[in-house]
Amino acid sequence: MAAWVSASQAALAQAPKAFGVLVDMRGLKLLSDESRALMSEGQRHYKAAGMLRSAVILDSMLLTLQFKAIAKETGIYEWERYLSATTTDFEKMALAWIVEGLDPDKRQGPTHPSLKPSLKRKSASESS
Repeated sequence: MAAWVSASQAALAQAPKAFGVLVDMRGLKLLSDESRALMSEGQRHYKAAGMLRSAVILDSMLLTLQFKAIAKETGIYEWERYLSATTTDFEKMALAWIVEGLDPDKRQGPTHPSLKPSLKRKSASESS
């Protein structure tokens, strides 16, 4: 985790003023207290460097709960969402959050709005 914080700081030095992040953390194990502290530090670096939104893909419900708790403790939750790798279309949902701000935690029904086919609006002349 310390190596990730160090590598992140180096990458963030060259990051644009505003950016989004998609992180694939499948296979990660539950974090120790020391790793949690380093994760919190790293999250603060990303936000301070200009991160607008971040989506993290995880494959463990326990790890997802741990990350959500860290995010709420550090205040990063407003900008970061956690998606299960077992969810259908998790990648599309992650990109919809990062690019469009469509919150996967507030989706209505089984289908996220960004995954629904767009409907062509009829003009007034087509309606009559």
